[in-house]
Amino acid sequence: MSSSTPSRPGRLVLATRNAHKVTELQAILTDAGLGLELVGADAYPDIPDVAETGVTFAENALLKARTLAEATGLPAVADDSGLCVDVLGGAPGIFSARWAGRHGDDKANLDLLLAQLSDIDAPHRAAHFACAAALALPDGTERVAEGQLRGTLRHTPSGTGGFGYDPVLQPDGDSRTCAELTPEEKNAISHRGRAFRALAGEVRELLG
Repeated sequence: MSSSTPSRPGRLVLATRNAHKVTELQAILTDAGLGLELVGADAYPDIPDVAETGVTFAENALLKARTLAEATGLPAVADDSGLCVDVLGGAPGIFSARWAGRHGDDKANLDLLLAQLSDIDAPHRAAHFACAAALALPDGTERVAEGQLRGTLRHTPSGTGGFGYDPVLQPDGDSRTCAELTPEEKNAISHRGRAFRALAGEVRELLG
């Protein structure tokens, strides 16, 4: 177990160093009535990032949660998510963050995707964001919950909010892209919000 931060009852570790994700999950768990202290992986700086070698969102989420639970001796939560385009057979999928070759280059990923779909008309531009959220306990107990946000891909980006492919996915039933929604509107319907809200039930069952 890492010695950088002492373990405490009621602590849940999130397998990310992204402060926004930690805040987002804390809000979801609080809304679900869970009085747990949530910390990000940066509370354990000596634990290396986990290679995402799985071939599904669920496998990658479990890899990250399992590794963190084993390393810290605490319950851990992780997620993996991406964009799945129908006409591309579900791609980029698990490769969403590195579709253009370099991990995390949102603009390059988006530009490449739009170029690949440039001659595809609106009726055939259906896509969805998918997220798998995983809970792993030190005793080996594991749970996974999944969520989706279906929509249609715009031909050009619109909006300044969000990140990744948010500027081109227009959720079904809305006239705006995910990047044009307020954070509250997005969290209410997002794939990540749905997956984590579903996982909150598992957290309540196992951790109280």
